[in-house]
Amino acid sequence: MAKGNQKKIGGKPLSHSLLEHYQPIDGVVDEMVDASGNPRPVWRAFIEALEDLGPEKLAQRFARADQYLRDAGVYYRVYDKAGANEREWPLAHVPLLIEEKEWAAISAGLVQRADLFEEILADVYGPNRLIQKGILPASLIAASPEYLRPVAGTRPASGHFLHMLAFELGRGPDGRWWVLGDRTQAPSGAGFALENRVATTRALSDIYGEMHVHRLAGFFRRFRDALIGMAKDTGGRVAILTPGPLNETYYEHAYIARYLGIMLLEGEDLTVSSGKLMVRTVSGLKPIGVLWRRLDAAFADPLELRPDSQIGTPGLVEAIRSGTVSAVNALGSGLMETRALLSFLPRISRELRGEELLLPSVATWWCGQDNERDHVLANFDRMVVGPALSTRLAFEDDDATRLGSMLSDAERAELAARIKGSG
Repeated sequence: MAKGNQKKIGGKPLSHSLLEHYQPIDGVVDEMVDASGNPRPVWRAFIEALEDLGPEKLAQRFARADQYLRDAGVYYRVYDKAGANEREWPLAHVPLLIEEKEWAAISAGLVQRADLFEEILADVYGPNRLIQKGILPASLIAASPEYLRPVAGTRPASGHFLHMLAFELGRGPDGRWWVLGDRTQAPSGAGFALENRVATTRALSDIYGEMHVHRLAGFFRRFRDALIGMAKDTGGRVAILTPGPLNETYYEHAYIARYLGIMLLEGEDLTVSSGKLMVRTVSGLKPIGVLWRRLDAAFADPLELRPDSQIGTPGLVEAIRSGTVSAVNALGSGLMETRALLSFLPRISRELRGEELLLPSVATWWCGQDNERDHVLANFDRMVVGPALSTRLAFEDDDATRLGSMLSDAERAELAARIKGSG
């Protein structure tokens, strides 16, 4: 490569730059390079290290990471019109690097959001002050299938509704981070993130060591200790409740159970006796103090929730009401995934905490309100329109969500009529 085409990274020229043919996408913030095409500070040392390895060694290391995932049997299951398909977990060999100061700001915003969600759930399933003050529409909560009336008025034995959360984040054109969606029902991904880290560490262990990459083991250790501490309060064991091997993320359920050293159970492994949740063992019934559920709450108890559920445990709701077992997350916490709630979070944050959201949500309007409905109808071309009570992410592909700019005149008129009618 000609000297005039060499890029400088960390102050030294690179004769075979990995960025030689790299082209940022116009209008999209690039995480690796700035507007001038130069690597951002947090990336410089990493790119230098990759350059020092050279293409051949780099390919060998990436192949080693891929082989680890194949040997470990990491997979996820996809259900589509063709049926169920098991797929290998795809590995991004180059991780996303976030500078410590920026991550601290993201973390503060997510902690604030988690605390806010905890307060909202405590109110909605408790005194209902937000509804009484007109801040949260009663009709929206009552209509949501994620609002579980059988647990209304029940305070979780652990004192918390939420223990494990996940958030979908994206960076806007202005460089700000936005929350695109929340996962409070039975969030998945932590186990896959850990496997990703193990795989990439096998390939880049020397580089990770030099860059002081934040380790994940501490998070899992603290979470396990918290679960065990909660179980001691109720005198029972800790278990993960899985829908079974046919679930999309069953691999993760089994992996986390092994990694943390806790039981992996299905609904039929459990029974409720004298108001206590018990696991059937060869030596008799043993109490469960904490149940980390990896199935949607509605399926957890066919006696009081969905009667057609074949993966739950009859009587679980009663055991939770009696305070002898803690559900992680609490039954009914999936309410916070409801799309329409995003439009009310800024005001609720000001009301409950006197704070503006540190991380804004993707702009959302609930068409059950006159002004908001008029705004949506007047700006169809800029809107993604979907069911208000859906818990799917706004950008997920489904048959009920429409991109306003892609609608024909007839489709626009039909959708507008439906929105007006439902409002």
